[in-house]
Amino acid sequence: MRTSLEQRLQQRDTQKIDLSPLLDVVFILLIFFIVTTVFVKETGVDVDKPQALSQQQLESVAIMIAITNSGEIMYDNTNIGVAGVRATVSQLIRERQKPVVIQADKRVVTDLLIKVIDQAKLAGATEVNIATGE
Repeated sequence: MRTSLEQRLQQRDTQKIDLSPLLDVVFILLIFFIVTTVFVKETGVDVDKPQALSQQQLESVAIMIAITNSGEIMYDNTNIGVAGVRATVSQLIRERQKPVVIQADKRVVTDLLIKVIDQAKLAGATEVNIATGE
């Protein structure tokens, strides 16, 4: 009787669960989610956008440019200014045409907004949109 108890304890100690396949599956899932995730470069600033009744959703792959209430033009947390809009947009649409979305603060002067839209169109953007609040 004692030997059978010792044998069972010894068998339980030698039986281990192999976690290698589980880790493999977790890493494969992690790689899958990383590869399939769409990364959208945000502007990096909060903008108080005006409201619009005719607003609609755009595709998630868009060039986001923000105009702050102090007149700064931001792309990817960088102040690019009006002069930088044309170069930035032309570089980003070189491989594939993407819509440009301008997030303008509602206190931005219309003249500045028009200049940014003009620069985006001169860069070759065929679709320039203005973001509105929800």
